[in-house]
Amino acid sequence: MKQRVEILSWFALGVAALMAVGCNSGGSGNAGGGFSNRERASGGKEGVFRYPIVTNPTTLDPAKVEDGDTIDLLQQVYEGLVAWSPENTVEPRLAESWTISEDGTTYTFKLKQGVKFHNGQTMTSADVKWSLERAANPKLQSTVADAYMGDIVGLSEMVEGQATSVTGIETPDPNTVIIKIDKPRPYWLGKFTYLSAAILPKGGVPAEAPISKPEEMVGTGPFKVTEYVPQQLVRLEGFADYHGGAPKLKGIERRVVKDAATRLSMYRTGEIDLLMLERQDVAALQKDAVMKDHLKFFDRPAIWYIGMNQDAYPAFKDKKLRQAIAMAIDRNTIVNEILGGINVVAESVIPPSVPGHRAKAAIYPYNPAEAKKLLAEAGYGPGGKALPPLELMFREQRPDIQAVAVAVAGQLKQNLGVEPKLVTKEWGAYLEMRNRKELPFFHMRWAADYLDPENFVTFFFASYGYENKIGYVNPALDALTTKADVMPDGPERIKLYQQAEDIALQDAVFVPIYFQRDAELISPRVKGLRESVFGHLPHTTVTVDSAE
Repeated sequence: MKQRVEILSWFALGVAALMAVGCNSGGSGNAGGGFSNRERASGGKEGVFRYPIVTNPTTLDPAKVEDGDTIDLLQQVYEGLVAWSPENTVEPRLAESWTISEDGTTYTFKLKQGVKFHNGQTMTSADVKWSLERAANPKLQSTVADAYMGDIVGLSEMVEGQATSVTGIETPDPNTVIIKIDKPRPYWLGKFTYLSAAILPKGGVPAEAPISKPEEMVGTGPFKVTEYVPQQLVRLEGFADYHGGAPKLKGIERRVVKDAATRLSMYRTGEIDLLMLERQDVAALQKDAVMKDHLKFFDRPAIWYIGMNQDAYPAFKDKKLRQAIAMAIDRNTIVNEILGGINVVAESVIPPSVPGHRAKAAIYPYNPAEAKKLLAEAGYGPGGKALPPLELMFREQRPDIQAVAVAVAGQLKQNLGVEPKLVTKEWGAYLEMRNRKELPFFHMRWAADYLDPENFVTFFFASYGYENKIGYVNPALDALTTKADVMPDGPERIKLYQQAEDIALQDAVFVPIYFQRDAELISPRVKGLRESVFGHLPHTTVTVDSAE
């Protein structure tokens, strides 16, 4: 009991610090400014869907986006040849149909005819080839083009500056695109849904520089951007010539509201129509006679974890140190007490709804006594005095994230005598550090881009994985993933990924904390939201009624 009380006291200190920050978080980006008194009183504009974005968009360019907050914004504006359906399957979007060769390496797409870009230009196969090659242009410096499209023959060579075009993309006529990939990959169409493959008008957007202004945000999506004020606001309006039929909304308004308390206050006063909640707010809302009926929960294929970067913090190369940290973290207390039991404790890496998920894989149990022993065997005991200074980093302005970081730091101090310094980073700067592999010890999320274990096991743990930002190499794991990546779907393929998952967990590469479950307030005024397991789909069918 003493241990639990002390850990929770660390959490309380963190919350107090967060409240202090929130009280001083002035500026238009954190306020509900911009609404007239009439709008506040009436509950907002009819036909305008208003919900906040918790951080400034990290980019306006689909070829460069890598975070979920910004993807949710940009998916209203840009589209690719294929997309996710409410049934969590890949469906045609700008493609009308496709065929796959017998060897699984050649995809022939027939384009939907008459598709208009926001600038009035009609889409052809030339736009498709140009867009994919634009994303691969080394001058654009995309961190996601190769990750999600590098299977296309010749694309990696263009990314690396060894070619000026992609040989694996052919356009035999204006309505046909042929894409050749290097090997048969059963997950490839799902991977191709990522926004780096969005189609842009050739000549209508910057060719070798990132899209950075609203007038450059020209896509085929159901909404087009009319206003962007950095750190404050993004406004979109319905695109009347949308190929799927004009959206029912007049527009969408996304205000940048970094402070969680401000966001909740704005929902209560009718200034916004949808709000993703921090876990600390859910219990009180469940008891609120009015708000409890607005509360909705969504399971997501995403894992939150504590990462240990062996390159940025060389001491983490010692497996016993990593194991000690893994066994000193009590994920059950974090999830079920500190975060209120909304999420699912993660005792594996592959999330629910992704093939290959197991409720419990070869994960280390919470065992403080064994953790102290391993720390000493690593040469850092007692109390970790010989460890170099350690910083636990996490993104700013997210109470849930800070709560976990504070709890982990408290548990490590209590159980090992190791006291990491807590360091917050602005989201864009945080992502840049991650891409440079400079985050030493950090709390972060990975969410599925497609429903395949390759997106977690290979991406994260293979030495060639694009999300392996932690300096981890294990040849035995690589042998399993290399084989599984190109096998036909089936139980044997899943088994190989699970074996690789167990190796990574036994190597204590990172510490799983929880699988994500979103809690949202959704106004009864909002109708027609479409869902997939990944989140809300583009708002083509949404309506927002006038206030009663």
